[in-house]
Amino acid sequence: MADGRATPKAPSRAPRRPAAGRSGTAGTSAIRRAPRSTRRRRRDGHGQPPATGVVVTGAASGIGLATCLALAEAGRSVAAWDLDAAGARRIARRCADEHGVVAVGLGVDVTETSSLASAVDRSVARLGPVGGLVHSAGIAGAAPVTAVDDAGWDAVLDVNLRAAATLTRALHHALREANPGSAIVYLSSIEGLVGNTWLAAYCASKAGLLGLTRSVAHTLGPDGIRVNSICPGAVDTPLLAPLLEIPGARASLEARTPLGRLAQPADIAKVARFLLSDEAAYVTGTSVVVDGGLSAVAGL
Repeated sequence: MADGRATPKAPSRAPRRPAAGRSGTAGTSAIRRAPRSTRRRRRDGHGQPPATGVVVTGAASGIGLATCLALAEAGRSVAAWDLDAAGARRIARRCADEHGVVAVGLGVDVTETSSLASAVDRSVARLGPVGGLVHSAGIAGAAPVTAVDDAGWDAVLDVNLRAAATLTRALHHALREANPGSAIVYLSSIEGLVGNTWLAAYCASKAGLLGLTRSVAHTLGPDGIRVNSICPGAVDTPLLAPLLEIPGARASLEARTPLGRLAQPADIAKVARFLLSDEAAYVTGTSVVVDGGLSAVAGL
């Protein structure tokens, strides 16, 4: 599974059932701010104060969690959204305590479109201007097209693809108001580029994100908002753990990867941080493959 969200079994969940790696349902928020002396020491790579906050979905684990920490390390405030509200609060506290930034953790279900406006308002109220979105929440839905049921297909497309569009719509005003420098990053996958018989809905959703990236970049470019995707390969996350527990699976993936190892979540998070930064000020409408060379030689 390309970005660490696969499971070896077909899903048995209803379209709205909580799943690891999705962003959260209703929940309370938490905010923690480090002492002023600590905050003064936290700046971005050029010694300037962070300008705007970033919303990260799927923030309680895996790539989303690593992205929150990478952004906080660079001095950016973070709104951690996850279906696991307690997990979102925990990562928000880590961002604040370890890196001295303003951070808020919210329980948000990204498939509940009617709840997104409130989550945006709460995030802006805590962080101030919000100039970034990383849509990392995702589920796999392991089933070939001949076996996937309607509920399983819809669940994967809702979380991975439809939510990316509705999140963009919900955050559009905030991103426009926070300019210059606003940007969006969608987490696609190398399986948006190559096929996997066991992940029909997942492959479709991740390929769809690449098309959405190009369309939204065209739409929001005049507003000064950049839009890009990342296509991770095999990432060592809890959601990939069931696959990696199969005897020989880890060794096989590592042997087929030119760099000889699986990605760590931080490997992907650092690319997301770059794409959200002014260092990528002329990068939009494209995708960045971060897979250790796996798709260059074979794919998964």
